[in-house]
Amino acid sequence: MENVFLYISFLIGIYMTLLFIFASINKRNDIADIGWGLGFCIVALLSLQFDFYTRGGLDARSVVITALVLIWGIRLAGHIYLRNRKKTEDPRYAKWRAEWGRWFYIRSFLQVFILQGALLLLISLPIVFGNTMHMPIFPTFIDIIGISFWLIGFMYEVVGDRELAHFLKNPENKGKIMDRGLWSITRHPNYFGEVTLWWGVWLIAISGGAPWWSIIGPLTITILITQVSGIPMTEARYKGNILYDAYKKRVSALIPLYPGKKLFGTLRKEGRGEKTITNK
Repeated sequence: MENVFLYISFLIGIYMTLLFIFASINKRNDIADIGWGLGFCIVALLSLQFDFYTRGGLDARSVVITALVLIWGIRLAGHIYLRNRKKTEDPRYAKWRAEWGRWFYIRSFLQVFILQGALLLLISLPIVFGNTMHMPIFPTFIDIIGISFWLIGFMYEVVGDRELAHFLKNPENKGKIMDRGLWSITRHPNYFGEVTLWWGVWLIAISGGAPWWSIIGPLTITILITQVSGIPMTEARYKGNILYDAYKKRVSALIPLYPGKKLFGTLRKEGRGEKTITNK
């Protein structure tokens, strides 16, 4: 396990360095967002390859974990690329570009790309263990639960992103809030989906013999999304917005919850006219 993790860490370090160079040439640090999902694909393929050459074969669980990660990672990278390709650099990175001044490239390399690589490795622990530790029985009851979690999470992320993209394309929705479909029961269906599917990957991994402490992976992504760079950064854009505050009162931040009819009917009408929520 130590050998495979060192091997993957080294190659992910190279990958993040190449992303940094490419981003610097193109003056677009939001390339890091596209590279995020693809980085997990690299971890999955490298760990699967390592296991194949050391064991001389693969098992079904490893193939399933790798397939699930590839589907999620490629879909996410493609979505972010298509969303950003006709836009200028993401405002978060543009702000840092202005604030960091002459230290911009050093801080970008360390605080954006290398830090992202380190977090990627932590979150990937269930992938690495799941692909390199094996139990003879597949699927187990825990595998089925894990795959179900992944499917639910993936559905929320994909549908949430598509609903938002469709909403933003309609000029009549300019200046309004996206509070329809999944966005009416959770303010961040895409974030809920991402958290849920990573817990699903972890369940599949422990069913295959991964140690309990690999829970660091799903815990890390959960904390990032709920406390650091996900929900807090998105909602900070609407601090002091009275209409958005009304939306927050009637709709759950992460876990989908159906509000009561009276509360929903009253506050939903008040919430119209809010600014649109942007996705990740």
